[in-house]
Amino acid sequence: QVHLVESGGGLVQPGGSLRLSCVASGNFFSINSLAWFRQVPGKERGLVASINNGGSTNYGDSVKGRFTISRDSANTVSLQMNNLKPENTAVYYCYAETLWDQSYPDASNCWGQGTQVTGSS
Repeated sequence: QVHLVESGGGLVQPGGSLRLSCVASGNFFSINSLAWFRQVPGKERGLVASINNGGSTNYGDSVKGRFTISRDSANTVSLQMNNLKPENTAVYYCYAETLWDQSYPDASNCWGQGTQVTGSS
């Protein structure tokens, strides 16, 4: 019912910047919040940043001050990643929390496929 497509990942040198974007499409009433998670092999996915309908944001401690999440539209979220470090290398996933409505009973929270971010020379 919900399809998320991430883009913007790539390889950059340490200190460089990337801007990730995620667009939600499909059959759903609305999206309550959007978030970015990261995952490296052998570790659980961890929250990078999130934003709700009211614009409230939450950041992981390791990215605070360097990354900025923004709600570009109701169904679009971006993550500005500045001063990238090698430890930021991971697959970044978009996550959408949908607001249930009787017209879209099958809509559910959804993960994107992920986009690779590599911060190395």
